[in-house]
Amino acid sequence: MFASEELINEMDRLKKFAFRLTKNASDADDLLQNTLLRAYEKKHLFKEGTNLYSWVSTMMFNLFATQWRRKTKFETQYDPESFIEKESVEATQDVKMELQDVTNAMGTLSHAHQKILFLVCVQGMSYEAVSNNLNIPVGTVRSRLSRARDALQIALNAPSYGIPAQHIASLAANSSNRAAA
Repeated sequence: MFASEELINEMDRLKKFAFRLTKNASDADDLLQNTLLRAYEKKHLFKEGTNLYSWVSTMMFNLFATQWRRKTKFETQYDPESFIEKESVEATQDVKMELQDVTNAMGTLSHAHQKILFLVCVQGMSYEAVSNNLNIPVGTVRSRLSRARDALQIALNAPSYGIPAQHIASLAANSSNRAAA
């Protein structure tokens, strides 16, 4: 039998060994806990004068091997999650086309409109954060964002109406002027 302090002294080495086996910190902690529990349960089988670390690390390796066999036999056979994680799914053609349309429409906007749309709509920044970032008042952020959204909507609809790209900015300016009146 061994004293609890002896096992506690070996915990650092055992934790390193568990991490080398599992290559994952949380799995290593679980393996270490299971091993320590097993060692306490079987402490009456430990022979005095033998190496405690060797005895416990052998126990740890056997636990790891048993868990690995169980995982490969049951989880991959019946659990589709590991298979699904390895698969990647490309966007459908419709999504790719919509993304290309938005990219093209963004290209027709002024730099100021592109920047404000990117900061608010893509990065999800608050109006206050954008205001601080661009050194402009919050009201200006709101009005620019409104005009930028109008311009983007017109740019997205322009191909279906046959509107040339160079007229989009002027249409957006006219629509925001009409909205303000």
